[in-house]
Amino acid sequence: MAVASTAAVLLLDLPPGILCGIDLLSFTTTAQFQGIKDLPTGWHFVFTSETTSLSIRDGFWFHVPTTNQISIPLIVRKWDNFGRSLIPCDPDGFRARLPVLWEKNLSPYRQSAGKEATAETGDWAGLTEHVSSRLLGHLTQNEDWKITSGNCAKEDRDEIPGLTAEDVGEEEGELGVLGIDLKRTWRKGAIGRERTEAALDSSWALSDVVERWQPQDPKENELWGNMVLGQMEACFLMVLTVANYSCLEEWKRCIGLVLTCKRALGGRKEWFGTFLAVLRRQMERCEDVEGGLFDLTEDGGAYLKRLLKGFKVTLGQVFTEAEGGDVMEEMEALEAYLKGQYGWELGDDFVRRGMLELEDGEQVEMEMEEMDEEDERGEYAPVVVQLDDS
Repeated sequence: MAVASTAAVLLLDLPPGILCGIDLLSFTTTAQFQGIKDLPTGWHFVFTSETTSLSIRDGFWFHVPTTNQISIPLIVRKWDNFGRSLIPCDPDGFRARLPVLWEKNLSPYRQSAGKEATAETGDWAGLTEHVSSRLLGHLTQNEDWKITSGNCAKEDRDEIPGLTAEDVGEEEGELGVLGIDLKRTWRKGAIGRERTEAALDSSWALSDVVERWQPQDPKENELWGNMVLGQMEACFLMVLTVANYSCLEEWKRCIGLVLTCKRALGGRKEWFGTFLAVLRRQMERCEDVEGGLFDLTEDGGAYLKRLLKGFKVTLGQVFTEAEGGDVMEEMEALEAYLKGQYGWELGDDFVRRGMLELEDGEQVEMEMEEMDEEDERGEYAPVVVQLDDS
């Protein structure tokens, strides 16, 4: 009989034929399947769905600590037929059964759990580097760190007068967000030049968000801005795994905040370099889900592309090539990936006007207008308005 020696998660009484996944691996369950063994240390996310199509997905986070000789980490969830989801169980009552289940009923981590299993590429540990228990408690708003496709933040709900959240199908639990407001990036009471500068440079807003979420207890010793990076990582993965729309909106708010900073770059270039590294790893994983969950085509990727173009310009204004260090290197790596994968040009070194030769040999002068909005040209050019005393 095999001896259980590594961390495992028991997923008991799962109906055969439903979709189940852990991290970036998904598969269809069989009658024999009862869990996963050989879990590496770190953060993990398990999710289920009654069908393999676009039905509601339900999942939970958990953490595997460093294994010790006293007790092998064991997480136990049992399928609830009434709620159609997994509910937590006390692991101590199942340890005696573990050796029996180990060989025949538990699938090794990252190994096919059936013919229809598909192992996704990607470094899960790298994608969860800044996730913490404090962050997950706030994001999920529950002690079990559960989240579903239907969870929504208050900021992302459609308020319809006379209808409750249940009436419009949003009865799921509320998500916790960081309170990023990209429409107001200045301090309360700011006027004149201060307000104008803060509207163009989100550095004050980033510092405000970070300070509000820094641990009050200095013993926790959390790095500056870790909550922002962790929220960005957790939300991205909730889009990949359970297709949570509200997490996508929060992810957009995080990158929109960071990529519009300028003043903060000077003193936090290492942190901004880490942010760009996180973003690049995420861009490399966008196609892990069939069809891709982020439309990074020229049209669909306009929001992210515009932010990155502006951030690249800002980097050139703040640093020389010798001064930028990690942040400049990470920007170059991200730009190279996006250009190679999607053909994005984040610089301005492209031809706007030139001669085009037609099939009959005639030459006509052509001018591209697709980039006018991003470069504030033509009808998008800024207008200076003179105000009189009245």
